[in-house]
Amino acid sequence: MQELKKNIFYENAYPGVTLGALVLPHGAILIDAPLRAEDARIWRTSLLALSSNANRLLVNLDTHPDRTLGARALDCLIIAHQKVAQAFRSRPSVFKGQPDSGSEWESQNDAVGTRWAIPDITFSHHARLNWGPPSVILEHHPGPATGAVWAIIPEAKIVFVGDAVLANQPPFLTNADIPAWLETLDLISAEYKDFTLISGRGGPVPFDTIKTQKHLLNSILKGLEKLGKHNASPEETEALMQSLMKEIEFPAKMEELYTLRLRHGLYQYYARRFRPVEVTDQT
Repeated sequence: MQELKKNIFYENAYPGVTLGALVLPHGAILIDAPLRAEDARIWRTSLLALSSNANRLLVNLDTHPDRTLGARALDCLIIAHQKVAQAFRSRPSVFKGQPDSGSEWESQNDAVGTRWAIPDITFSHHARLNWGPPSVILEHHPGPATGAVWAIIPEAKIVFVGDAVLANQPPFLTNADIPAWLETLDLISAEYKDFTLISGRGGPVPFDTIKTQKHLLNSILKGLEKLGKHNASPEETEALMQSLMKEIEFPAKMEELYTLRLRHGLYQYYARRFRPVEVTDQT
């Protein structure tokens, strides 16, 4: 567990996504959940050791299984955007999974069969959590996923942006809206230059990661639009893979996972946007 500022932490030790936590006078505000139930229980115990207050509130930054499957094991109220709750209600109550999506949950044998924890509290545009100081502002910023939100801590100049900004890895495209995503990145560039950006996969990232992310998303969009103009089939998105993977610098050991992620995302995004078919809302 790494302390960003007094009582504000992030954690990269568990499979899944980067976690956040604020240990405040009224209790702990948790940002995303560990993927595995056993890790969620360890995380919960670690935070209890920092505070005598047992109150907990979990923020879901979007619907992705990597950050939501372990939510039930945290045994607390959950707040998320209303579209997150809607997505959960439209899914089977037990996670069945969609393999070969390049997600972290695929490496966990016990992920399939987990029961979702539907958010208890929802909001449409923004919400303010006054458990501090400091206050935490939750804002809806569409683009990377259904109901994607940020957790902003203005007093500390820290913002947890989920999958909006990813360093050295391909984006998740299955439930994305690339034009909206690009607008979201422009907003970060314009209004959060002096903030510490916490990516949902990797923790603090340099500000110039935004520029790299925008370039990659523009390349993806240009390639998909070109295929769309020719009424190509979703299978033809494979032709974009080689050039796009060359734009991403990543450790060699991650090549198989990231290739799966990009291939799956391109197919799903193109099918949904350019050749509408029934596409399952699971990543």
